[in-house]
Amino acid sequence: MKIKVKPARNKYADSLPLVQHAINGIEEKKGNEIACLNLKKISNSPCDYFVICEGSSRTHVQAIAGSVEEYIKKETGSRPWHIEGLRNAEWVLMDYVDVVVHIFQPHIRQHFGLEDMWADAVVKDLKPAAPAVKKKKTVPKAKKAVKKKVLKGKTKSKKRKS
Repeated sequence: MKIKVKPARNKYADSLPLVQHAINGIEEKKGNEIACLNLKKISNSPCDYFVICEGSSRTHVQAIAGSVEEYIKKETGSRPWHIEGLRNAEWVLMDYVDVVVHIFQPHIRQHFGLEDMWADAVVKDLKPAAPAVKKKKTVPKAKKAVKKKVLKGKTKSKKRKS
């Protein structure tokens, strides 16, 4: 009889890079209403950060979860300690020990209200960056050239009256 043993839970010295990789994965699949809750100063909190977002459908929620897992694995080599809810895909929880990623469908997020439940946390709403507005380069207008009439090799210019 074999006993399956999970590897030790890795604690990261700084979990902010993990948060940023999770957010990159969410943004890659166009996740909505991204928020980050800093739970470090709350006693008995389950982790340092919650990253919360929404997907518009089961398929969208699953795609976001896959993207988050892929980004974090590519950048840190880490896999989630545990994933819950992927099959039903109304609320997917991805536990990375110091960072827990919650991916909701909008009605489930509203029903459970994690942000309200952890109201003591410092909440940072992450809006997608607005595209940079490029300034148009202004080119000074060139002066109009004065045309001279050419008649058989001679130039003719208009005489001014004095």
